[in-house]
Amino acid sequence: MFIRLMFCCFVISNLLIANMSYAKAQTNDTLAIDIHQAEKIFLDNNLQLLAQKQNVSAAKALIIQARLWPNPNVSYTIGAYNFSRGTWFGVHDTSEQAAQVSQLILLAGKIKKQVKVAEANYKLAEYGLYDVLRTLKFGLRSSFYNIYYMQQTSKVYKEEINALKKIVKAFEQQEGKGYIAEIDVVRVQAQLYALQSEYQNLVDNINDQQSQIRLLLQVKPAVYLIPVVDTANISRSNPQSYGLQTLLDSAYEHRTDLMIAKGNLYLSQQNYAYQKALAVPDLTVGLVYDKRGSYTPNFNGINVGMNIPIFNRNQGNIKNTKLLIDYNTALMQSTQKTLEDQIIRGQQRAVDADKLYKEIDPAFASHFDKLAKAVMENYLKRNIKLLDFLSFYDSYKQNIVQLNTTRYNRLNTLENLNFLTGTTLFNK
Repeated sequence: MFIRLMFCCFVISNLLIANMSYAKAQTNDTLAIDIHQAEKIFLDNNLQLLAQKQNVSAAKALIIQARLWPNPNVSYTIGAYNFSRGTWFGVHDTSEQAAQVSQLILLAGKIKKQVKVAEANYKLAEYGLYDVLRTLKFGLRSSFYNIYYMQQTSKVYKEEINALKKIVKAFEQQEGKGYIAEIDVVRVQAQLYALQSEYQNLVDNINDQQSQIRLLLQVKPAVYLIPVVDTANISRSNPQSYGLQTLLDSAYEHRTDLMIAKGNLYLSQQNYAYQKALAVPDLTVGLVYDKRGSYTPNFNGINVGMNIPIFNRNQGNIKNTKLLIDYNTALMQSTQKTLEDQIIRGQQRAVDADKLYKEIDPAFASHFDKLAKAVMENYLKRNIKLLDFLSFYDSYKQNIVQLNTTRYNRLNTLENLNFLTGTTLFNK
């Protein structure tokens, strides 16, 4: 039973390796880019941004429409049938003909007010574009750095897997000679299978992030991205280099969700003014000519008309827009309070993550790498026991994984501050 179990583990391990090799073979194209190059490709190619830009252009076109006056109206009347002559549509000296030209004149500044409503909608479309840009840019930068640190972690897994494979191969060569205990072989193989399983999960996570960033950049599915990161520049970033008030001022000025909240309030105010103007009746002015239908032939007159606001004074729309002002005022205040709380908490998280990062010895990783090689050599020379060797390698792997996680968490808190303030203050 035990031998069967070990055989199954060995088959599964080989299948995992084969799948990883096949996945690597499928990604023939690699693209090594830094964050600035990635952002340029993103701005040029992202379809969501391009679609939102078209939405902004469409909103701008409505400003042109809002400035236009109503078209004049022209009408012409002629008799359909003349009973005395027995003719249809006759045009002669005794036939009746009339013509009228009229123009609707919008009062109470309706044109000006509807232009302001259109301009407010245009600004909201712009803010929507900036909000999409801010959100997608944060996702891009977060995935970019996440891929980088997971790729650094994957190198450790590869090194440890390769080292254990060497040991397994050496064990296989000595099998049956009595030099190696069977339990030692099983322990090393079990450690190898566990590492390969963890490595496969890590590869899956990397590939998920690769898929997300490829969608953001709109590059081919076969492209495998290799982030190039200036770690020295990132290490110099300090979340305390900007005071809390500076961060808040930046957020007040650049946060697109706050801009949208203010824009909705402004739109409701302009719409309220426009609805009040709609309650004022418009004036219709026209010129009338009537050949034979009036008290005198060839009658010329001026026509002036206006609706009497008795029943419909636009009461419902005026009340609706007034209530929307109160609603959007409360929503804007809530957005501002949320923003302030997010900035305060975001700075706290960044400071805590930076403090944890700075407590790590910069030479820790390199020392651990040298020690790992020394432990491997000493184990092969039988200077240390198998359990000590496996315990060290497990600790080595866990510490490197934790180190890269700490680095990424610190970096991501800085990126989160960029997102919360609406600007690129860190990791420029």
